[in-house]
Order: sequence, then C-alpha cells, then structure tokens
Amino acid sequence: MRARQNDARHDLIAIDTRIGVTNITTVQITLPDQLAQEAQRAGLLTSATMERMLREQLKASQSAELFSAMDRMAEIDSPAAMSPEEVAEEIRAMRAERRTKNAG
Repeated sequence: MRARQNDARHDLIAIDTRIGVTNITTVQITLPDQLAQEAQRAGLLTSATMERMLREQLKASQSAELFSAMDRMAEIDSPAAMSPEEVAEEIRAMRAERRTKNAG
C-alpha cells in the first residue's frame, strides 16, 4: 500500500493495488465529515460514480491540454515553407553529418 500526502490540501490518499485477472486499485481519501455525508447521500461515493467522474475529469484535462498546446503552437511564428530542393539539401547535410560522426 502506498500513501501520498498532498501538502496543499492536507488530504491523505492511500492507494492499494491488487493484481489478479484485472488490476483493481482501492483509493481511500480523507474528507470533512459533512462533505462525505452529503456525497454519500447523493450517491457520489459509489465505485461506478467515482469511476465515471474520474474518467470525465481526465478527458476534460486531456482536452484542455490539447487546446493549450494548439494555442501555444498558433503563437509560434512558423518558418517559411521549404522547397523540395531545400528539403533534399537538408537531408543530404544531415546524412553527411551522421556519416562523419559514425566514422569518427
């Protein structure tokens, strides 16, 4: 069993992984009593609900990361497109450099 202390929120997250036919991980979190009781009454602490919420959050995070990367890429000034001749010359130069390194 591994435990990780999150310094920012002081939450203890314990993870217990059991390997069998399928990998199953048990996660234990520490919540304020009132929040835990409300979440339990709302049916939010079931395995199925927690799995769905985690998958949704991971998908949203991945989408946000993708859009962030796209924004960063859009901000970069792209170099002028190279002609086929320029590409061929770069390839020749790279191969010559590689041959020199491998020979020495």
